[in-house]
Amino acid sequence: MILACHEDEVLEHMQAFIRDQLSLLKPVADSWQPQDLLPDMAATGWEKKLEALRERAVHLSDEVLVVLVGNLVTEEALPSYQTWLNRNDGMKDETGADDSPWAVWTRGWTAEENRHGDVLNKYLYLSGRVNMRTVEVTIQHLLRNGFDLKSGSDPYQSLVYAAFQERATKISHLNTGRLAESCGDGFLGHICATIAGDEARHEEAYKRFFGEIIRLDPSRAVTAFALMMRQKVAMPARFMCDGTDRDLFSQFAVVAQKSGIYTTRDYANVIEHLVDYWRIGSLTGLTGEAAQHQDFLCGLAEHYSSKADRVEEVLPSLPKKSFLWIFDRAA
Repeated sequence: MILACHEDEVLEHMQAFIRDQLSLLKPVADSWQPQDLLPDMAATGWEKKLEALRERAVHLSDEVLVVLVGNLVTEEALPSYQTWLNRNDGMKDETGADDSPWAVWTRGWTAEENRHGDVLNKYLYLSGRVNMRTVEVTIQHLLRNGFDLKSGSDPYQSLVYAAFQERATKISHLNTGRLAESCGDGFLGHICATIAGDEARHEEAYKRFFGEIIRLDPSRAVTAFALMMRQKVAMPARFMCDGTDRDLFSQFAVVAQKSGIYTTRDYANVIEHLVDYWRIGSLTGLTGEAAQHQDFLCGLAEHYSSKADRVEEVLPSLPKKSFLWIFDRAA
């Protein structure tokens, strides 16, 4: 079905579809809370549980700590992400308490995501392994610096970005958890896996949203997908800063690459997954421009896989950098 109308009209047409996907949000009563995963400081015996947490955390490598802080900082910039979603025509929560399906989704998504930064922040504070003040400074800088995914107010590109980032974030949290477990901290591994479970549900939602757009408006949807990918997906914490002049995000990204938390190969795999999930290669009847974008998208994962080979050759030669987050140690 092709709708010859503006993007926001397509989104308006999707209201009933979005309502049907709201089950991907969990009721608050059924949701985990940070307190469920951390020592209860109001309960008898909290001292022993806290001591056990800190004993496990002693064995975390500096690489794990740097990536964990990077994940935390990214999650804590949530207000920027909600603002970004609310900029898109057809998806806006006009009053801040609308009962439209798009508004209910955005607020519910934000409420679930909010717990991620909370639990990681509390874990790191209790662990005593990082310089929390510099972490907090970094969070404040990132919120002040803002977030620009370079999509303008194009809602189609925004939904592509959301689907991509939810999957990427899921991968990052899962791999961080696995690395924590290899260091002997299964407790942190469980926290990371729990967060990743939320990200998986959110990923599925955004993939369904954009899949419906492809069904309704395939040529413009494929064009939006290609435009987002041609400029490369900007990471949400790209403007992080710890108060120094260095490119903190790039240095954090190198640690994430070296430790296998999130790599160029993962980036390629996310592209491949989305192209397959949305069946981009099998779409027919596209406009001439969209058909060209279709060819581009179908070959993009292979391009980044080749790039990953080159990155992996260079990585071992890159020097370690110091991070104020871990008391100026190098990672």
